[in-house]
Amino acid sequence: MIALSLAEIAEVVGGQTHDIPDPSVMVTGPVVRDSREAGPGSLFVAFVGERADGHDFAAAVVEAGAAAVLASRPVGVPAIVVDDVQAALGALARHVVKRLGATLIGLTGSAGKTSTKDLIAQVLQRKAPTVFTPGSLNNEIGLPLTALTATEETKYLVLEMGARGIGHIRYLTELTPPRIGLVLNVGSAHIGEFGGREQIAQAKGELVESLPPAEDGGTAILNADDPYVRAMASRTKAKVIFFGESDEADVRAENVRLTDTGQPSFRLHTPSGASDVTMRLYGEHHVSNALAAAAVAHELGMSADEIARALSEAGSLSRWRMEVTERPDGVTVVNDAYNANPESMKAALRALAAIGKGRRTWAVLGKMAELGDEALAEHDAVGRLAVRLNVSKLVAVGGREAAWLQLGAYNEGSWGEESVHVSDAQAAIDLLRSELRPGDVVLVKASRSVGLESVAQALLETGAEGEVAAR
Repeated sequence: MIALSLAEIAEVVGGQTHDIPDPSVMVTGPVVRDSREAGPGSLFVAFVGERADGHDFAAAVVEAGAAAVLASRPVGVPAIVVDDVQAALGALARHVVKRLGATLIGLTGSAGKTSTKDLIAQVLQRKAPTVFTPGSLNNEIGLPLTALTATEETKYLVLEMGARGIGHIRYLTELTPPRIGLVLNVGSAHIGEFGGREQIAQAKGELVESLPPAEDGGTAILNADDPYVRAMASRTKAKVIFFGESDEADVRAENVRLTDTGQPSFRLHTPSGASDVTMRLYGEHHVSNALAAAAVAHELGMSADEIARALSEAGSLSRWRMEVTERPDGVTVVNDAYNANPESMKAALRALAAIGKGRRTWAVLGKMAELGDEALAEHDAVGRLAVRLNVSKLVAVGGREAAWLQLGAYNEGSWGEESVHVSDAQAAIDLLRSELRPGDVVLVKASRSVGLESVAQALLETGAEGEVAAR
């Protein structure tokens, strides 16, 4: 964060100083909410959580070197006390961002936000210092904490924005007003909470509504291949740039194909030129993510060749998202267990089919959460797709939703031992350890609450120990 005195911070957040002998002391380190991350010059934000109260760690963080605590009550050590810690954190982020002068890029969508954010960051870092959201810290706490990591040297600030209801993205854009707003797609993620795709589109479109007009540099980057997103062009006064495979897209892909190892390759077309891209990431769904990143980079002055080179060299920065690891025995584990929705589940299955061409493939799948009334149909459709893609074996893990996955596969023609329903992750691990053969490819994917990353981890540990059964 840019250096600010405790007195300045208190004024910005409307707080009262307590137990601060010298208000001119500067906060020169990071703003943190985890007491373990506190260090010299940092500011510790004390949230009251379900399991722990940050105020209880106040003395420890000051002893570790923190300049003060942002708190909702006096804590016996230097503190700035406010009525609402979350609101104060947001006010501090808004103040710092306004002083920085960096270009803010906000992005949202039902699927692919984190992967696209990582791509944008890796491309823009080649041009100038770039700060971006770590992992998926895209809510009213994670976003301001990310913004506060920016410094005077930061040229670009790339912020992922999540929403679980109408008004959420509007709030985030008020904290960190973007000049460039990117909307990836409107899908089924959280559709049960929103109540329908129209409501999701309404919420996601709040991003483009927040942008400055075109004459002030505002730019909306929209997916031409998604009708809900394309329609958002009418909701903004900013300049509109379309990306996608559609002919009307300003930044588009042609000759899209997957390599023998399941990595996308295509010809990138921009208004100023074209260049070839072959990505290190896995799955055709990354083409759309790459085009979105390319549209941002082109808007910021990068050439087609520069963008294509950066996209071709970009890797995965966030864990459990199509992490492809080959064991010593040749078993390939695809860990995509961070989260799941119908669109990402289907994309992962297609990637599995491409990666595992000519090999035996396993899809270890769990429930997709928050689908509301569409849950049965969507799980059934995923099970059916696994059969259509000739996945060798579907392992459905968990309760009712997993049963629907297995039933969909059965109704599509998966009989005998081609699909199986197991009770939990350990049962899946036991099954795989007994039946995997050298050279098999295993996809692991479900919503975050299922915790199927434990399956991928166990398989990799098994491979390292050489315990796989050779059949």
